[in-house]
Amino acid sequence: MILGIGSDLCDIRRIARAMERHGERFTGRIFTEGERRRSDRRRGRAESYARRFAAKEACAKALGTGMRAGVFFRDMEVVNLPGGRPTMRLHGGALARLAAITPPGSEAIVHVSLTDDPPLAQAFVVIEARPI
Repeated sequence: MILGIGSDLCDIRRIARAMERHGERFTGRIFTEGERRRSDRRRGRAESYARRFAAKEACAKALGTGMRAGVFFRDMEVVNLPGGRPTMRLHGGALARLAAITPPGSEAIVHVSLTDDPPLAQAFVVIEARPI
């Protein structure tokens, strides 16, 4: 059963400007330590951050809250499964919201698709409930 679907389109240039203007203050407020480590070692650093920013926005939409109701950017972390496929690890308010929308006897699976075609980055998030 699909619990939520979200998508977001992000201008990579906007993220690059925020990084130039605010540096660590921006990345530290929006991204987890793991996301910063992964993005900072990429050649396309701004593109990597923009894809993750879009994923956070898409995830908040899939949760049905947007960036409110106790859901914050750093509550959602883009991580990669062993084969490299992206997914989201949720913390804090985002995890609480996920628990609230997951039916009893089910587990939530968060599917993530990331792409970029400069100057744009895009993400899709689908939250699925599977019976345990």
